[in-house]
Amino acid sequence: MKKDFYEVLGVSKSATPDEIKKAYRKKAIQYHPDKNPGDKEAEENFKTAAEAYEVLGDADKRARYDRMGHAAFDGAGGFGGGHHMNMDDIFSQFGDIFGSAFGGGFGGSGFGGGGQRRVKGSNLRIKVKLTLEEIANGVEKKVKVKRKVQASDATFKTCSTCNGQGQVMRVSNTILGRMQTAATCPTCQGSGQILDKKPDGADAQGMLVEDDTVSIKIPAGVVDGMQLKVSGKGNEAPGNNSVPGDLIVAIEEIEHEFLKREGENLHYDLYVSFPEAALGASKEIETVSGKVRIKLEEGIQSGKILRLKGKGIPSINSYGNGDLLVHVNVWTPKTLNKEQKNFFENMLSDDNFIPKPEKSDKSFFEKVKDMFS
Repeated sequence: MKKDFYEVLGVSKSATPDEIKKAYRKKAIQYHPDKNPGDKEAEENFKTAAEAYEVLGDADKRARYDRMGHAAFDGAGGFGGGHHMNMDDIFSQFGDIFGSAFGGGFGGSGFGGGGQRRVKGSNLRIKVKLTLEEIANGVEKKVKVKRKVQASDATFKTCSTCNGQGQVMRVSNTILGRMQTAATCPTCQGSGQILDKKPDGADAQGMLVEDDTVSIKIPAGVVDGMQLKVSGKGNEAPGNNSVPGDLIVAIEEIEHEFLKREGENLHYDLYVSFPEAALGASKEIETVSGKVRIKLEEGIQSGKILRLKGKGIPSINSYGNGDLLVHVNVWTPKTLNKEQKNFFENMLSDDNFIPKPEKSDKSFFEKVKDMFS
């Protein structure tokens, strides 16, 4: 079972972004591969700390984690961060956080390919529309995306401007004296390499745009607006020392014709006639797993709510299924023929048709209160 990300970094849930960054830097330096050569446990702790910072260091991801825990990112098929991240991912995303502790963060680790900086390709973003049935059961979707990929016969060489470091040093005169700062190399954009051989059809960086089919396994219980990540399915970056970006999948829920969602619970409006309400009836209703038949007792009142346990949406946190709430509405006919009018006129003074609510018959406001509590 995964440890709480706040515990991993040793911070409270009210920690500020600066406190989280400092805590991660401390953990990263403590478990850095250069300080713990060959120590597999330290390497795992290093990755776990990076996973925690990837989430808690981002305001949107942190908010989702606070609401749903690890389940916000732990879909099947490579969603989320952490142990799906390798060392190259970590140094690519967070290398600058080490400061000067390890020769500037990238070069000293040995994961940068002889001192060259790992460059990560840009992320791609898509929307995937899901029906309520797909959300309830989980689904695997195959989507086509246009990705930038390296041309197979493109070759690269070391950038002469930065000598493969990806950074250039600049010296400037200030009122405090001469200051030296590091900046991203303007020639290679930080990759440490430039294009040596440009294949036909490739752009100036040796890249092509290709159609790719990506399989996305979407877990049951996702909500509208949730974002999932498929690692390594974004754009590639130029150079021999690069890693691809990620595919960010935004979930869009298609509104159901009959069912309305409220968290894990579903609502269904069932309309019955006067005779059905008075005599009782057997009615067929929609659920996300197919149609079911329910029995209405004699004399059922309009506004009655029937709860079907476990017929709602699965919790993404694996806490079980929500319920299906069936709202009974007795339908009043808008027009009557002469015979029907005579019947109801005769019933106006009938004692059995005079409303006599009991204490157990809750008001509309009480039902709403119960529903939301």
